Amino acid sequence: MPPQTPPSHQPRPDPHPDPPRATVIAATAGKPRSNHVIGRAAMLAAQLDCRLVVAHVRSPKAAATAAASDAASLAASLESGETAGTRKGGLGILGRRLTRRGAATANGSGAPLRAIEAEMQAAGLTGDRALHLLAGEPAEEIGALADAEGAALLVLGLHGERRVLDALRLTTMEKIVLATQAPALIAHQPPGREYRQVLALTDFSPASAAALALAARIAPDARFHALHMLALPLGARFSPDDPACDAAITQAEQAREGFLATPGMPELAEPPLMVPGNLHELLKLRAEEIGADLICIGINSGRDGGRLGYYARDLMRAPPLDLLVARAS
Repeated sequence: MPPQTPPSHQPRPDPHPDPPRATVIAATAGKPRSNHVIGRAAMLAAQLDCRLVVAHVRSPKAAATAAASDAASLAASLESGETAGTRKGGLGILGRRLTRRGAATANGSGAPLRAIEAEMQAAGLTGDRALHLLAGEPAEEIGALADAEGAALLVLGLHGERRVLDALRLTTMEKIVLATQAPALIAHQPPGREYRQVLALTDFSPASAAALALAARIAPDARFHALHMLALPLGARFSPDDPACDAAITQAEQAREGFLATPGMPELAEPPLMVPGNLHELLKLRAEEIGADLICIGINSGRDGGRLGYYARDLMRAPPLDLLVARAS
């Protein structure tokens, strides 16, 4: 009888492997307006049980300068005898050190990259895999990274205002938000504590419902409030005696019911406030009244999902508080 083959002790592949974890991407410019991006992203990644990835986009010219600096530094190190065999950790550590040196050279004084590394250390992030140094157009690079990483959320810093250019075209931040399906949080408040008072600006659209439902996930212990700017026909008065006003209120009430029935919608502290007027003035008054620390809004505010709503665009350029924007799921 031929000898029997002993059973294999190799572990069998799991027929039902766990899906890869989604990510929170902190997209930072390494400048003061991005100071709180990494810290807030770290808090939210823990809240959502996601991996945290930090991304910094350089121009192609800066990346090319970095690559040239890397090559020159490596040649000098090898010539001086600093090889993989003479440094602890081998070429991997040397290569990473040179990559940082080249990036610093590409950024002039190296301040942006040093700031990013300091913020990562403060947030408890270690290892080079957490930092993605990208080269190209920021919206394309961040959008592609978000899609590849299955981003559950993008965290961005404040927009750097350019008065003339901003009036003529979309800002980099707006392009990034439109380049991916992932929602985005614009963070500019110190991440010392969790959000406690959330104010949703809503037109009762699916996009604004998605923003509030996501806010409930990242701030589960917060109190939630909703503000709806009642749109009245031209010439109508906010009065129950005006038929046009009565029709607008009835239409808003019907839309409100569907909004409140959206899956994942948190319980509101009070019924949505529906009032006419200037949204920015109403927002300021209501935010001060409740002590809001997070605003959420739908990205398109009832319009084409491939475009930004006017209010979302205005708030993204100069948010009074941290701002969460989302599109319909």
